[in-house]
Amino acid sequence: MAGECVPESRDLGEMGEEELWELINDNRHRISLGVRPCILIPYLRQARVLTEMDEDEILSCHNLTNRSMRTSYMLDLLRTQERNGAVALLESLMIHYPTLYTQVTGRKPSTEPSRFSGLIKYSELTEYLVRAVTGMQKELQEARCEASRKSARCASLELEIRQIMELAEKSRCLQSQNECIRRHLSSLQHDVTKLKDEKCDLYMRYTAAIEEKSAVNMRLHDLNLQMYQLQTDLQKAQSENEFQKRRSLRCSYPAETPKLQEEVRSLRCQLVKMEKLDPARQDILAQDLAEAIDSQVELAEQLRCYREDNEKLLREKQALLDQKECLGLQVQQLTLDCNMHQQKSTVIHNQMKELQAERDQAYLSRDEAQAMIARILAEKDTLRCQLVELQEQICSVQANRSPREQQWQSSDVETEVDWESMRSSFKVSPPTPPKIPNRRRLCRMDAVNPMSLISCNSECEDALTSSVRSRNVEPPSPESLRRREETLYEDSSTEAVETDFLLDDFVFIPSVESEDKHKSRLSSSNDASIDGLSRTSVPPFLMRSRQKAIRVNGRVLSISFQGEALLGQLAVVGGNKTGVFVHQVTEGTAAHTVGISPGSQIVEVKYEQNQKALRMVLEDSTLEEAMWALGQVTGLCHLSLRPRQDDYEALLQQLQSSETSSGDSFYVRVNLSLPAGPNWNLAVSCNDIIHVTNTRPAGTEDSWHASQVHPFKLLDLKSGSVPNYYRAQRLLIRAIEEMSFQTKKSQKAWRFVARNKKKAVRIVGTGRQVRNPLWVSVEDQNTKSAESGDTSAPRSCLTLMPYSLVTPHFPPVCRPVLLLPTILGQILNKKIADWQGFQLCEPEVLSSSEHAARLQRSEILEECEQGRSCSYTLQSVEKVMKKGIHCVLPLGLDCVRRLHRAEIYPIIIFIGQSARSARKLRSKLQRHSQSEEQLLACSRSEEPLLDKLPCLYHSVAPDSWCDQTSLLTNLRTVIWEEQKKIVWVEPDLW
Repeated sequence: MAGECVPESRDLGEMGEEELWELINDNRHRISLGVRPCILIPYLRQARVLTEMDEDEILSCHNLTNRSMRTSYMLDLLRTQERNGAVALLESLMIHYPTLYTQVTGRKPSTEPSRFSGLIKYSELTEYLVRAVTGMQKELQEARCEASRKSARCASLELEIRQIMELAEKSRCLQSQNECIRRHLSSLQHDVTKLKDEKCDLYMRYTAAIEEKSAVNMRLHDLNLQMYQLQTDLQKAQSENEFQKRRSLRCSYPAETPKLQEEVRSLRCQLVKMEKLDPARQDILAQDLAEAIDSQVELAEQLRCYREDNEKLLREKQALLDQKECLGLQVQQLTLDCNMHQQKSTVIHNQMKELQAERDQAYLSRDEAQAMIARILAEKDTLRCQLVELQEQICSVQANRSPREQQWQSSDVETEVDWESMRSSFKVSPPTPPKIPNRRRLCRMDAVNPMSLISCNSECEDALTSSVRSRNVEPPSPESLRRREETLYEDSSTEAVETDFLLDDFVFIPSVESEDKHKSRLSSSNDASIDGLSRTSVPPFLMRSRQKAIRVNGRVLSISFQGEALLGQLAVVGGNKTGVFVHQVTEGTAAHTVGISPGSQIVEVKYEQNQKALRMVLEDSTLEEAMWALGQVTGLCHLSLRPRQDDYEALLQQLQSSETSSGDSFYVRVNLSLPAGPNWNLAVSCNDIIHVTNTRPAGTEDSWHASQVHPFKLLDLKSGSVPNYYRAQRLLIRAIEEMSFQTKKSQKAWRFVARNKKKAVRIVGTGRQVRNPLWVSVEDQNTKSAESGDTSAPRSCLTLMPYSLVTPHFPPVCRPVLLLPTILGQILNKKIADWQGFQLCEPEVLSSSEHAARLQRSEILEECEQGRSCSYTLQSVEKVMKKGIHCVLPLGLDCVRRLHRAEIYPIIIFIGQSARSARKLRSKLQRHSQSEEQLLACSRSEEPLLDKLPCLYHSVAPDSWCDQTSLLTNLRTVIWEEQKKIVWVEPDLW
């Protein structure tokens, strides 16, 4: 719609070249963003404004990282074709991007033949338009199919999402029902509790009633006893009365008779009284007994009721237990359903991760394909160079066979017959080419449209226009164009010398022109000769295919030649920091003949040895490694070179000003103690850090030039020479042998170690690594293994390492603290955590799923002793470190590597133990249920593991403290000093 509103501008055929390109440059940003070069290139190839090499450059160049850069690069190439390039570009936009064509030109697109410029014939144009329409229809059909597939996929995903939502809704409903059932169950349990309380009260009342009954029975028993006592007294009184009567009858004492009579009367009165009182008491007792019997009946009735209630409550309790079991089964079923839904969601996430992995694999495959295309292009360039050399030989043979006038006077048929016979004879037995001067180094050339030879000035103009390139979307600025013109003007001054090799840029083209055209070309060449050509005229069957090569510094060139005594053919300088450069090339050698010049960095060398293809990468190797690798070359070799003239000149200036002695610079950790010897003057101890600055000092072959490093800064201190890698390795093996056999020689050579109580050696091997990090990589191209034959690096370099490569780190915050041995650390950790600026690391409580996820991400440092639900994690350590304080780690040595992966470098302090020092901590150990023997055993088991750590640690001597207070004071000082030091970390070889 936007294109319909733009008014018609004047015809494109009436516009000049500058106007057309000004119109394109005004819309360059829009074209670069909206155009895909792969769509326009077929038409531009049909219009003969782009060649096959241009197409390869646009679509396969690694420097063009996106579509906009490729489009901009295509516009730069079309600019070299002047007006035809602009017209072809606009016509291709009119066909494939009509909306963009309208926005750029202001004209409506049309496919009428009159609207085209005639760069393509009418039949070819019609055929191309038919193909374009067919391709667009296919693309539209494919797009519709893809849209239908995407829509079906979306529908299936939406259906799955709806199902998952329904399952989630059902799960929520089940959870709500579960909550309701739980609440109902809790209420029933509350009612049961109330019933139990009431039952307990009834039991208490029943017990009280039984106690009252027993009290009544006791009272009744007492009353019966009293009644029996009274009856006994009454019988006794009656017997006494009868006895007195009989006695009175026997004795006739008149004086005592009245007294006896009086007593009898009194006794009778008492008996009457007693007879009167006994019925009342009996009535009372009978009444009490009746009441007790009634209360007993009532209590028995209550007891029966209570028993019935108890049985009812037991039945209700059993029913509630059954209901509880049912609810438990329902809860288990709901839990299983929830777990099943979680597993389904986990499977879906895993499938998404697999899809992402497949996508990443596709990206990797695409990158590998691009790398393969680049390699094929490089091989193509090599074949083109070989083709150019063959063309030179054919030209020289053709020039020597017959004079130039006889060649042009022969007929067209005879010319073709002679040329075919010459080509067949060349294939059967190629003639010996004449000696030609040494050619310049071969570089990849920039493709342009094939055209006939023109004058040298036109070649300069072509080189000027073709080299004005840009990878930006916006047009180049005038200042950039001015700088490019100055550079190309300087390069054009050497054009007269380089025209001797113009024939190298020609390829064979079948002769399709008539004899008259050949003669006209000959006459024109006789009238106006080409400036700068010192050799014979170019044959008519040769056409210029590419222009002068322009150096591209980012490319790697591969050169093949005979490399016998390669170090005698060329000299190298540099090292691992700057790269290894070619410094000098001996004239007359094979390296000089193929065009190797100083200033090229040697990236890789390939050669054959013992029927094996070997490959050595020298891009980051030291000077010693590079010279050793180049010295192994015998026979044909392939050198990969990268032009870096500026870096080479900067290195030469540094060497001349004595700023550096070589291009080497790396830091190593020494794994053995080395006293100063006759061949080296720098004494180092085990675990020292040194800075190696030259691996091939002048006048020595088995030593390095190195310096000791300041512990707090990256500053070199005392410098001198140390044994090189293999010399130090032999010393390390000898030291281990002497320590094993305890010979007299070893006691003399290493007595300073015992006197200073320092570590003699640290045994470190390459272990699982494929190659030694301090030695050049030698690879077998056939087997892709690390072994390269008998002349490769000695096998001992893959076992013991006298030096370990390290890198410096500067932690910005307070580092965690790890105390060893672990038993002593458990005693001291809480004491240190009470200091200001220290805090003990606390474990986190994790669920099983969260624990598994963090364990997969290696975020769990160590499990707690009480179970897997509690773990020490990286997050807990980082949380303390964010406060700007030290985190005290109650962990073991296994956590160090996990912390290093998270770029957390703890302060490791090992407190040495002896029997005497262990006795000082006897009371502390007993409080923690530990013994002195356990502490010593723990110390002996953990001390060898410290050498396997990829970092340095600090050891506290057992005789440097006398009690716990002095030990803590010493630890505070050590932590303060270690915090200021540089952290040196080596590759983890274990």
